[in-house]
Amino acid sequence: MRANPSRPAGMAGKLCVVLLFLLALLGAGPALAQTAAASALAAESEYQLIGEYDLARLDKILGADLQDFLSSSPVRDEYKKNDVFPPALYPVKLYKVRYASVVPELGNRPTIASGLVAVPQSGAMTMPVVSYQHGTVFSKDDVPSRPERSSETRIMIARFAAQGYVVICADYFGRGDSDLPDSYLVKESTQQATFDMLQAAKSVLGRLGVAPGQLFISGWSQGGWATMAFLQKLESLKVSVVAAAVASGPVDVALTLNRWVNNPQPVDAVYLPASVTLLAHAYANYHGVPGFTEFAIRPQYVQAAHDLYAGRIDFTAFYAKTTPSLTDFTTPEFRAMVASASGAFGASLQADQVYRWRLVTPLRTWYGGADEVTPEWIGRLPAQVQKLVGGADTQAFDAGSNADHRGVFLRAVRDQKPWFDSLLTK
Repeated sequence: MRANPSRPAGMAGKLCVVLLFLLALLGAGPALAQTAAASALAAESEYQLIGEYDLARLDKILGADLQDFLSSSPVRDEYKKNDVFPPALYPVKLYKVRYASVVPELGNRPTIASGLVAVPQSGAMTMPVVSYQHGTVFSKDDVPSRPERSSETRIMIARFAAQGYVVICADYFGRGDSDLPDSYLVKESTQQATFDMLQAAKSVLGRLGVAPGQLFISGWSQGGWATMAFLQKLESLKVSVVAAAVASGPVDVALTLNRWVNNPQPVDAVYLPASVTLLAHAYANYHGVPGFTEFAIRPQYVQAAHDLYAGRIDFTAFYAKTTPSLTDFTTPEFRAMVASASGAFGASLQADQVYRWRLVTPLRTWYGGADEVTPEWIGRLPAQVQKLVGGADTQAFDAGSNADHRGVFLRAVRDQKPWFDSLLTK
């Protein structure tokens, strides 16, 4: 890794100045703070070239590497052939980005976040942009700004950037370079992190001599939920989005969690207790509810939960110390609260839904019959709601009865590209 020579060594100090500037504006309210943040980001963000994928590397990502990604998936054999995805057209340069932002749930507290900008070396002056929102990770470093530690990010780079799209990805607050606790499924912070990453990416692209073209957004799993939250933010600010795509997105967190803890099924992923760990801790940290984790998780597993969230242990160690059963992992009181959608936590879950407004952006969602994380009927909700309210064209696609969580992602990635291509302005 090397620092980009166009950025002075004092950039970290300049980011601190930006943060102080934002802090001075907090009394004016969230709307003005949002505008100030966007303006500051347009002028100041830090980036560095961290690597480049050549054509051979990109083809391997969508070739032999997929067998590792799908090692336990029922759809693995579908991707053994080398003709599922087309060959890479362009090498891709990878830039890590650090940018200033604010944390809405913490009174617009200034912070610094990170992400990735992947730029195809096509020679084009204007390029379409795909903002990709990543799925659940249990390590601070398994994020887009560390692409060698993020299989899904590499797949998106090989599928889109290698074909001429700029791919941008936020790490989210609490991941990557962020010094905050993980903001897992915290709605306003997720919206802020993704929106400010978009502003930072535009600034970086401008300094690289690339004009950002039409904007598309996409996400998988947690990132599918984040994509919908981001879309809601963009539409509220009248930012044009050509199309949005969601794979296995838990768009209704309350319903998804209720199914997980109160109606467990044999298909359920063994890492759902780890996901609930992140959710409970994030709620406690970002909504100011100390002791909530102890309320939600049985006493014998609380320390392991604290250690996973703090990054003191990895998922393998957490799994060895806990149980794959959410019934055994969570307290009866927590499950009852989720079932009745009661209390402040229930209200927060309801507010975290990301599909009930009337869309203006075309949307496609994907779900699978063997998905161990997001129930298939959750994947169909946006299309049903948009038909009800007369919103933008929204279609739900079945990735297959044997499509597990990763299988849904790959089917969506395969199908999104030609759809996005068909919407490009010539």
